[in-house]
Amino acid sequence: MKLAKTVSWIREILPFMQVLGWSMWFSGFLFLERTWAKDENTLKSGFEGLSDYPRPFWLALFVEGTRFTMEKLLAAQEYAASAGFPVPRNVLIPRTKGFVAAVTHLRSFVPVIYNITLAIPKNEPRPTLLRLIRGRSSVVHLHIERHLMQELPVSDSDIAQWCKDIFVAKDALLEHHLAKDTFGNKQCINIGRPKKSLLVVLLWSCFLIFGCVKIFQWCTFSWGEIAFCAVFLALIMILMQILIVFSQSEHSTPPKISQPDPLKDVLLQK
Repeated sequence: MKLAKTVSWIREILPFMQVLGWSMWFSGFLFLERTWAKDENTLKSGFEGLSDYPRPFWLALFVEGTRFTMEKLLAAQEYAASAGFPVPRNVLIPRTKGFVAAVTHLRSFVPVIYNITLAIPKNEPRPTLLRLIRGRSSVVHLHIERHLMQELPVSDSDIAQWCKDIFVAKDALLEHHLAKDTFGNKQCINIGRPKKSLLVVLLWSCFLIFGCVKIFQWCTFSWGEIAFCAVFLALIMILMQILIVFSQSEHSTPPKISQPDPLKDVLLQK
């Protein structure tokens, strides 16, 4: 989803992905190692850069910190049950340190927070990066809530609890969508395909085609050089697709699930 100037936090390995990773780097995304001791200073410097940013911006935060898989859901359920938290069924337990830091540093110049919940309708294909690159559309449902920044708590612990409560409500919302294929009694508004995005794609396509034609007119290439360029571009596209496939959630690092403790099981039975 492209909303004017959008910045997000992503893993440090993504800049090495051809084209897409490079565009993220040029767009000013924050690259994190998912280790708080290393990422804290990176986040602080990123927030300071946004304080005097010359244009309106959106900062996209995925508070769960990782992609959703059944293995990670089981690990989250096990942790929630052992810690006395509400057991999730459709979301992971949010990692609140980054969210608390964002609220603390951005409170003075970011007016609102949008809580966005995405669900896929029944009988609709799941949206993936490969589908996007291949030009195949997907239908998704979005539920958006607007919260004023000044309404959020002040202390770090209260901000973290507010985030956890939001995810409990989000889990219930997704459970309702799973059963009813809708987020509730509110009418679903079909926004269609924005014409502005189509215009941008057409303009860039014309610009690139014109540039390629001019390069071929100004420079004399042999058939061997043209073949080399074509093979090089084909290899870039193949490598890009391979990286995308191996970066899908099915190939992500499995969570660490604690091994059963026989002594603990005996004590619980007593």
